[in-house]
Amino acid sequence: MNKPVMPQSSLSVKLPTAGGQIETYRLAASRTFPAKLEGTLNRVAFSAAHTVVDPLADCDPWLTSAVDWDRTIAFREHVWDLGLGVAEAMDTAQRGMGLDWPTSLELIQRSVRAAKARGGALVFSGAGTDHLAVEDARGLDDVIRAYEEQIAAVEKAGGRIILMASRALAKLGRSADDYAKVYNRVLSQVREPVIIHWLGDMFDPALKNYWGTASLDTAMDIAVGIINANAAKVDGVKVSLLDKQREIDMRRRLDENVKMYTGDDFNYAELIAGDDKGFSHALLGIFDAIAPAASYALSLLAAGDEAGFHDVLGPTVPLSRHIFKAPTRFYKTGIVFMAYLNGHQDHFTMVGGQESTRSTLHLAELFRLADKAGLLSNPELATRRMKTVMATRGVEP
Repeated sequence: MNKPVMPQSSLSVKLPTAGGQIETYRLAASRTFPAKLEGTLNRVAFSAAHTVVDPLADCDPWLTSAVDWDRTIAFREHVWDLGLGVAEAMDTAQRGMGLDWPTSLELIQRSVRAAKARGGALVFSGAGTDHLAVEDARGLDDVIRAYEEQIAAVEKAGGRIILMASRALAKLGRSADDYAKVYNRVLSQVREPVIIHWLGDMFDPALKNYWGTASLDTAMDIAVGIINANAAKVDGVKVSLLDKQREIDMRRRLDENVKMYTGDDFNYAELIAGDDKGFSHALLGIFDAIAPAASYALSLLAAGDEAGFHDVLGPTVPLSRHIFKAPTRFYKTGIVFMAYLNGHQDHFTMVGGQESTRSTLHLAELFRLADKAGLLSNPELATRRMKTVMATRGVEP
């Protein structure tokens, strides 16, 4: 349960400020959350989970990745303990951004096995077309075959599907008919209903003009039409546009049997809480970094304590907006940094060397916001690690 929130603790760390100065930042007193789910949930909530690399492997980090499988699966166990599902091999795991398809498939296979060993913990896994180089995609049939290959591999592993957006389709698709051809064909073959992921170009610039148009209004019409026409094959839709009203509008237009999974890392608290016309479930990258708080807040919401839900989840939103600020595609750096601060891995090293994509000032502000939201599970450890990182970036402890 929560401890009383006191003004400050005795811990401090020197951090840079935007004005080029160094301040002594004193931490707030800690706030703790249960390590396992207490109660029940009335929302389906997935954490899109990150991948832990082996920092001592002999590899070229920009070109190849070496995964620490034990720590990677241990993090998923942590997420499952909290009653959340794992969205596997998505962009949070750096899929298509350093993590290739063969490694992604091994990650999916290992994660599905671990979920089954727990008696069926919730895991859905990304199936896309990223093994097909965009320049090699000559027509829509190439895109369809690529989807079919990955879907078959995930289903062979016993996994459920998140149908990822396709860079190749973004290149080739010019009309609603093009997208309908691909999605209708692919969805007709899936074994179980899938989650469709609409990932905005702020997350991946190669997905610009997805659904065959630069107009988001038209894109919404096309997406809703395809999804509702295939409602029996669609569990839900994850929308990652960072646009609260568009998500609400789409949610109200979906077939009643199709769930909306918010992918809005800026406005998730109010979208999950919902209104008198409905609510969103969740499939969020930020839930990787704030899993204990998210689990506890969701349990309060299920118990009818909406004020408690907002009291816990509301303070996490400024941190999420900071982590996902433009260029949004670099948000994974903040996610992994939080995992390092909270002891889920012993290093701040990432697939593709992406620990370098955010500035020292960015990491300093992340630390402040995480502390203010009560998200540092072991403040003493987090402070020691922050001092180490700051020292390597020229801030003397």
